[in-house]
Amino acid sequence: MNYKKIKITISLILALPFLMLLFWFLSPHQKLVIAIVDKTVLDQKGQEHISLNWILNYHKYTKNNTEGYKIARDYYGFFPKDNEQFRIRGLERFSASQIAQLSNDADLAYFTDTYGIYNKEWYQQKNNQRSSGILYGGLSNRDLEFLKLMKAKKKLIITEFNTIGSPTSPEIRGQFESLFGMKWSGWTARYFDKLDTLVNKELPVWMVKNYKAANHNKWPFRKSGIVFVSDYDQVVVLEDSTHLSDSMPYIVSTVNAQETLGLPEKIKYPFWFDVILPDEKINTIDSKFDLNLNKIGLAELKKFGIPSSFPAVLRQSTPNPKFYYFSGDFCDNPISLKTSYFKGISFFKFLFYDVEDPMERNSFFWNFYKPLITNILKNEKKD
Repeated sequence: MNYKKIKITISLILALPFLMLLFWFLSPHQKLVIAIVDKTVLDQKGQEHISLNWILNYHKYTKNNTEGYKIARDYYGFFPKDNEQFRIRGLERFSASQIAQLSNDADLAYFTDTYGIYNKEWYQQKNNQRSSGILYGGLSNRDLEFLKLMKAKKKLIITEFNTIGSPTSPEIRGQFESLFGMKWSGWTARYFDKLDTLVNKELPVWMVKNYKAANHNKWPFRKSGIVFVSDYDQVVVLEDSTHLSDSMPYIVSTVNAQETLGLPEKIKYPFWFDVILPDEKINTIDSKFDLNLNKIGLAELKKFGIPSSFPAVLRQSTPNPKFYYFSGDFCDNPISLKTSYFKGISFFKFLFYDVEDPMERNSFFWNFYKPLITNILKNEKKD
């Protein structure tokens, strides 16, 4: 046995994290001015935009020549403080001239979440009701004005799930839809690994209550499944085996998206998403949701006017797209910013998730969101 070689190998393994950190430290800064809008920030961890900050830090994108983006500071929206205190620094408080200046300065607008904060979840830190009087949220007139200016100046715009859903007003939603060639169906949905209310205490109380109100006070579901909720509080449940051959929603990407954006052919998505109706004369579908519906499931969706196929990633149909819409809560993943300081960390991504766990979302970050945003930003810098 060659103890010298073993000793050298162990030394290299122990030195690897330091070398990865050193390579990150020595890599050059890349200036990219981004206006991040997040109106759903319950604590300073910034969960709704953490995945974007991970990528910005990993590639050392900076807001000026030297300073990187801070997750608790560099965005527009709701800023939580201690003891139920908060401050609001959103675009709705900007003047018209300030909005115009921001559109000149910014290279990219990224709306990660506009759902907002409701009184009950903020002041009592719980959310047993779907709505409880809004404290702050929804796409505003100033937000829309900013997006119009960014579009007119041919600058990159990325928007996500719930940018135009509730509580955004129908008038502002309609203007957004006309501006970007898409329409919200009024439906959102999510996968649950257990629909049994006695077992899964994370099932929203309001969701079960609304279903029971329309179905003789019954909730007969026990297995896994997908629950659709409308803007009018209708609830449609698709259960494993009854409506679905596989209860897990999947995102399936086109060959072009796999080649240009580095996306996998197919990946699970066990979180919130919305049903978008695209104008395919204006936009291209790079990825779509696959729900594995059987005949009963297809009939159930048809009964409520819900399409069986709809986009997951939508983009402007040009060689150099300047608009993207993600139909899921893509930027919200339970990851740690600390790992973004280690160059080459993707080689060890398999250590950060358990593929046997149906509810884990880290694999989505590493295999879908990270290559998606990395390539969009890379193409934008190149353009």
